[in-house]
Amino acid sequence: MFIPDQFSMNDLVEIRRIVHDHGWATLVTAGERGLDASHLPFLLVSEPGPPELVIEGHMARANPQWREFASGREVLVVFQGPHGYVSPDWYEEGPHVPTWNYVAVHVHGVPEILEAKDTFDLLRRTVERFESVRERPWSLDSVHDHAEKLAPHTVAFTLRATRVESKAKLSQNKPARVRTRVMAALMALGPYRQTALAEEMRRVKRGARETPA
Repeated sequence: MFIPDQFSMNDLVEIRRIVHDHGWATLVTAGERGLDASHLPFLLVSEPGPPELVIEGHMARANPQWREFASGREVLVVFQGPHGYVSPDWYEEGPHVPTWNYVAVHVHGVPEILEAKDTFDLLRRTVERFESVRERPWSLDSVHDHAEKLAPHTVAFTLRATRVESKAKLSQNKPARVRTRVMAALMALGPYRQTALAEEMRRVKRGARETPA
């Protein structure tokens, strides 16, 4: 991923936040079958000790991609944070051209397949993670017997990051007055309303990673 210095995101706390909040990611492998990609849910693993990034995921056993893990080659997991189109009309000065603001995290590492007893636990924790925001979360235990029968048809894995690339392209190269107008436009009703993206721009502003007015 091309990352100009002004768009680089190096704070592991912020990186972990993006991975946690945007757990639907793309797993990319390169093996004998060529490039392959699967779209999967991932969990951020919290571990004691030195700061690092560990994620867990699962896929259908019928998906042949997991067999590439045996090669020991690195894979890539792409997490896409908030993103959206930015119109030059929002700048109210120019000349400018359209662009796209976005946050992305690329996690590289070698997956390790989990044992059967750990697979069901991962499935339960995955459900808990994505149900936790609901007023009345659904529990996998409510269909425990049925879920246990399905679990063997799933391959679960863990991945400890060997390399992480993170980018937050959030108009840091524009003057403060322009960024303010872009954030206002992203908050307004319309086809390009992206309130989460506007909030990411505010986080960057609070962190002072920006061009002065």
